[in-house]
Amino acid sequence: MNTPRVIRLNAEDNVVIAIDVVAKGDPAYGITARERIHKGHKMAIEPIRESEPIRKFNQIIGFAKGHIAPGEWVHEHNTGLHDFERDYRFAEDAHDDGLLPEGMRATFEGFARGNGRSGTRNYIGILTSVNCSASVARFAAAAVEKSGLLADYPGVDGVVAIVHGTGCGHAAYGEGFEVLRRTQWGYASHPNFAGVVMVGLGCEVFQIGRMKKEYGLSETDTFRTLTIQETGGTKKTVEAISAAIRDMLPIAARAKRETRPASELVLALQCGGSDGYSAITANPALGAASDLLVRHGGASILSETPEIYGAEHLLTRRAATRAIGEKLVSRIKWWEDYTAKNGGEMNNNPSPGNKAGGLTTILEKSLGAAAKGGQSTLRAVYEYAERVTDKGFVYMDTPGYDPVAATGQVAGGANLICFTTGRGSAFGAKPAPSIKLATNSDIYRKMEDDMDINCGDVLDGVSIEAKGEEIFEKVLAVASGERTKSEELGYGDAEFVPWQIGAVM
Repeated sequence: MNTPRVIRLNAEDNVVIAIDVVAKGDPAYGITARERIHKGHKMAIEPIRESEPIRKFNQIIGFAKGHIAPGEWVHEHNTGLHDFERDYRFAEDAHDDGLLPEGMRATFEGFARGNGRSGTRNYIGILTSVNCSASVARFAAAAVEKSGLLADYPGVDGVVAIVHGTGCGHAAYGEGFEVLRRTQWGYASHPNFAGVVMVGLGCEVFQIGRMKKEYGLSETDTFRTLTIQETGGTKKTVEAISAAIRDMLPIAARAKRETRPASELVLALQCGGSDGYSAITANPALGAASDLLVRHGGASILSETPEIYGAEHLLTRRAATRAIGEKLVSRIKWWEDYTAKNGGEMNNNPSPGNKAGGLTTILEKSLGAAAKGGQSTLRAVYEYAERVTDKGFVYMDTPGYDPVAATGQVAGGANLICFTTGRGSAFGAKPAPSIKLATNSDIYRKMEDDMDINCGDVLDGVSIEAKGEEIFEKVLAVASGERTKSEELGYGDAEFVPWQIGAVM
């Protein structure tokens, strides 16, 4: 009988992770399993007394609720969580990222949009200021599709309606409004759009005219705005949007892919449906790819503040300056207050699917999620949907809910996304192509039509460095026009979800 494989991630850990199922009575790590340990789950390898810390990655992931004997399954039934001090040690691990000379940097075939920005796709977008104009935007996108007009412009990736459920019923000033305004402007100016039509109802809180005034915008051949009420109703608005798009299509078609430096890539780092393998395979491999992009002069964005909670001390050590590290901690404090005001707590995460995959506490999940950020120095911390202008590894404050987090990253300028999943998240995010990375071979085989790269082979001996190279090469290929599985399936029309903060009135 083959001995089931387990892995101890650090010599100081008091648990191991099951790579294979460990049956009751099986020998594993020199210990007889006292009960069945599922794939991705943890088994104690030392006695852990009540209230003692449980360690994985040589980091605290929880505390024993009672005595845990060697060979026992370690999960939420015997693991609890309480506050403990973190030592942030600001900027002590900041270092040179090893930026390559320009002549050695990678390139891709993209669309030059000016101001040092490049598109990886060539869409025309119909943006909505409010939920009341969502149907009209969809009607117009469908009308253009049905007309067959796009067949004459093969260089245009399509017309996509970017709709959402807010824009009214909230305060016209304050944090919530500012977040929505940044998000809308980030999409309206996104380099993956060759042209944009923005449509509103006319009487909503989020006024298009106000946004244009505050950002100094004016109508152009590739930026048009209108409202249903001023245009004369639904049918006339659909016709007006369709006419605007007909005018934009020849202009969009003039854009041709040309060789661009990898320094113009902005990569969003995402994970969803995580499992016990995420921190061992796909997330550190994506971290290695992120480090490669940084060395080639590009930018990568780590996000999802509730899912780095408990691991933020590892990021503050890598902050380029104390001020950057303190800004990250300030966002953590904001979240603690925000959840408390709403009757929640930060450890409401992980989800049931995460727990089924072997993740027990938010601390454990966060340590794995933070691995997506590799080892590069943290160069900046941005608020939700803020335009990312720094090169290198940066952080953006977002919720952990994948569509909301990705929306903020794309609004910030991400022109493509890498998304790791162990449970099989179904996701795409137009206009930014999404590369799906499976954390284990089982989910890759089950959902091969959805997954672009299998990172499960890391468990079979493929190095993190080699897998990082594979992901980096895929990033360059997708940036150059190769379609991802989620694009082939048509994902991305429903994943625009701006973060809604504040009272709905």
